[in-house]
Amino acid sequence: MHDFFSPPRYAKQKIKKVSHYFPSLLLVLFVGILALVGCQNILPGVKEDKVIHLTLWQGVNPPPNRDVLQKLVDKFNQSHPDIQVESLYVGQQDQQTPKILAAVVGNAPPDLLWYNPTIAGQLVELDAILALDEMLEKSPIKAEIDPALYASMKYDGKIWSVPFATNNVGIFYRPSLFKAAGITELPRTWQEFGQVAKKLTRDTNGDGRTDQYGMFLPLGKGEFTVFTWLPFMWSGGGELVSGDSQNAAAVDLSDNQGAIAALQFWRNLITEGSAILSGPERGYETDDLLSGKVAMQLNGPWILGQFQETGVDFDVFPIPVGQKPATVIGGENLFFFKTTPERERAAFKFVEYALSEEFQTELALGTGYLPVNLKSRQSRKYQDFVNKRPQVKVFLDQAKYGRSRPIFPGYNRISDSVGRAIESVLLGKSSPTESLKATQQRLDLIFKSETPRINPGA
Repeated sequence: MHDFFSPPRYAKQKIKKVSHYFPSLLLVLFVGILALVGCQNILPGVKEDKVIHLTLWQGVNPPPNRDVLQKLVDKFNQSHPDIQVESLYVGQQDQQTPKILAAVVGNAPPDLLWYNPTIAGQLVELDAILALDEMLEKSPIKAEIDPALYASMKYDGKIWSVPFATNNVGIFYRPSLFKAAGITELPRTWQEFGQVAKKLTRDTNGDGRTDQYGMFLPLGKGEFTVFTWLPFMWSGGGELVSGDSQNAAAVDLSDNQGAIAALQFWRNLITEGSAILSGPERGYETDDLLSGKVAMQLNGPWILGQFQETGVDFDVFPIPVGQKPATVIGGENLFFFKTTPERERAAFKFVEYALSEEFQTELALGTGYLPVNLKSRQSRKYQDFVNKRPQVKVFLDQAKYGRSRPIFPGYNRISDSVGRAIESVLLGKSSPTESLKATQQRLDLIFKSETPRINPGA
């Protein structure tokens, strides 16, 4: 391994590229590299007793879902004594980015990374990951992958990742609270949703204060907030980029009527007193929904297993429609970091296992994620599961309206800027039009200037 304090030329180039997208991150990177290198027990390319040890970095949540993954990894290890995979939880995705970039720059990456597809362009630009076209072409598993997921795998004409599990976003709700409020029909449009949210906002104990709100909205500029807001922009007729461009400079928000309408819709829920905001960057937490403090919340099928165990009544309905149905395709993909041919082949064996009907079915039954393997979705075992949990069918049916987020380089800067706009509007600091205009100006400085430099705290 290279001496960290004297990085090779290619490492310096990577540092320069990382600093372009994360101007304030270099100090974090240096500290992170030292920590990561110090913790790396198995160096890339080194054999120990002729066993190939692979590392998988992941941020699977909630914790019971990590237990499901670990059991499946253990099963692979038991059947492949020459390949041993160590699955390591390295934090939620917003927390992972500095660690990933530190590992890339420090030449100490994991073999496999579990992450949402939006990081693909960055890693391609850093020359950190392996194109998978050739390996997939030779594998029978390729034909079993849901074709709708290829948009999340391809950038610049090549395949850079494979799907691990997929999902989309719907509205979780408490049927008992709907019944108590006299609501007999689920809302299908934005207008109906606003009316239902008002009816569900109640003073249930007569003390003159609201103690039950209709809707729980995510506060913060992190990816979860953006992820759950994008379906509303698309449903309102908006687009994030012009046409089919795979270029961050094509982002168009300044006069984006769909984006303005989606922001205004969320803001109206707040001003009308029908919604409360989550804690900063904690929009995925479900305590308020489970306790009955709120009646509805945006979330995905990954929490179905957790909800079943609570014994609390719950159900799911599709995201209400502005102009057209829409949801966002979520889930995580697996990325291969460049190591050695031997390690890469071993990693692909694990990935073929992770994409298999058996793995995908067990993962879906244990976590609520939707299988990426078509045979798994069609299997009797999975269909029996869906019949017992009708909430899963909502996500399966809604998937046809799903849209993927961009995976080109710079998406992280776009997401951060859009997240700031959402936060500003929800907190009443600016109007939707003002916040999106400021966002576009910021993004133009980043992506359309010859020397893009901007204070990330601006």
